[in-house]
Amino acid sequence: MNNFRPINRDTGFLLPPSVDEWLPQRHLARFVVEVIDGLDLSELVKAYRGTGSAPYHPAMLLGLLVYGYATKVFSSRALERATYDSVAFRFIAGNEHPDHDTIAAFRKRFLGQIEALFVEVLQLARTMGMLKLGTVALDGTKIHASASRHSALSYGHAKKIEKQLKKEVRQLLHLAERAEERLVGEQAAHSEQTCRARRAGKTHRQEARWPSARAADGWRTGEGSDRLDR
Repeated sequence: MNNFRPINRDTGFLLPPSVDEWLPQRHLARFVVEVIDGLDLSELVKAYRGTGSAPYHPAMLLGLLVYGYATKVFSSRALERATYDSVAFRFIAGNEHPDHDTIAAFRKRFLGQIEALFVEVLQLARTMGMLKLGTVALDGTKIHASASRHSALSYGHAKKIEKQLKKEVRQLLHLAERAEERLVGEQAAHSEQTCRARRAGKTHRQEARWPSARAADGWRTGEGSDRLDR
């Protein structure tokens, strides 16, 4: 007889669970949050002044985009879903769940600032000795230059790496834009299918009522009484 560990999905917590305890200390999501917390986001914060309801903090939304794009999660709907399904995204969002419209609107509204801040995150990661941030290479391996070991530390080489990082970010943002376009197309197609189904259902209901309507017309014209007489 196999001695398997029991599966118990009904066990409650003695204390409220903390998402911080579920995420490893050296996880990439922690790094993204810490770096973004140190960035100057005043331009984004000022843009929210005077709004009625309390919005999500731009640091949190930026963290979702940076971590998401770096790990190949591009569409706003996928990012929203990840705040429920993924411990890493839950940690970044602080157990909040901004909907996909909020995420998409933030990306579209602050696209230029997001690009610059994303590059800054990559540069800081590289300065700290990281070779990759998710799927994004930071060590200049995509730069085809005949640089020696010493010239790798030169100002010119650093500028080449910065240029490459900007290119990487633009590519990620382009992939995100395409994902949003596909999402909009899918939503439009779904809406069209729903409208067609409703129209078809309405037509079917009308056709189902037509015999009754024709019968009623027959009674009004005397055809019904004639049939009864016969």
